[in-house]
Amino acid sequence: MNNPFANISRRDMMALTAGAAASASWPAFAQAGILARKIPSSGELFPCVGIGTAIIFDFENDPAKSAERGEVIKTLVAGGGRLIDTAPSYGKAEERLGEIIRDIGLRDKIFLATKVRVADREATQAEMQASFKKLQTKSVELMQMHNVRDPNQSLAQLRDWKTQGICKYIGITSSFDRDYDAVEACLRKEKPDFFQIDYSMVDRNSEERLIPAAADSGCAILTNLPFGRGRFFQKVAGKPLPEMAKEIDCTSWAQFALKWLLGHPAINAVIPGTDKPQYMTDNLKAGMGRLPDAAMRKKMVEIFDAL
Repeated sequence: MNNPFANISRRDMMALTAGAAASASWPAFAQAGILARKIPSSGELFPCVGIGTAIIFDFENDPAKSAERGEVIKTLVAGGGRLIDTAPSYGKAEERLGEIIRDIGLRDKIFLATKVRVADREATQAEMQASFKKLQTKSVELMQMHNVRDPNQSLAQLRDWKTQGICKYIGITSSFDRDYDAVEACLRKEKPDFFQIDYSMVDRNSEERLIPAAADSGCAILTNLPFGRGRFFQKVAGKPLPEMAKEIDCTSWAQFALKWLLGHPAINAVIPGTDKPQYMTDNLKAGMGRLPDAAMRKKMVEIFDAL
């Protein structure tokens, strides 16, 4: 039988759960703020919910979309969030993001993160400069080496930029299981300030080795694709939230997925992609209230796997 929810959207899921109604309580929510965790290398407090820009910010000039994404960023900041993550490989995302941040005037409230791809020194320098032109900024809070594949990858160039004030922190990212050995070696050798990895209830491949290695190396850990490219919502579609969700102040399936991630003590922040202000509000609420401990996280996985 065909699954009637196979292509369900985030909008549909919020209508099917209590999350949509709960998201309306914005004034009390904004006043409360969200959990912040320390960046190990500096001790700076870092809000635990941000936003990614892949796909969602990749569009040609479209005033309506730009205005809507601007409201998303305003909602992020109003709720206590700061992190926006982007990359040169995300199409038009850097360019659109630079325009939107300029227009809403919130650059000083944003922890801006972008990336450079592995290349020779001159090409890496040129890509950084191109990104800054698109982002309309002279510096970023976090510069990451994108999709590290070499166990001997040096971060010397990024460290030079950090010394020069071009970035405040440096990091590495990975998206491919085949590169895990190389990434682990780089983490342990280079000990960057940040590590970003795709991690979700749908894809837990990084939790046995990479996340512990990053934590041991003193990295702040960012997790992207927390809904597994929509596969999470496809699986929970039409299902009621389990009763135990109340024990962690969870009112939507999106919060269920994000609170599971934030219940891991090594995770500093989640960065789901979001194109609607109400979704941003829902995501931010995952950083409020109680979080699951290890035993409850295990139970949450069992519930999800059984659906």
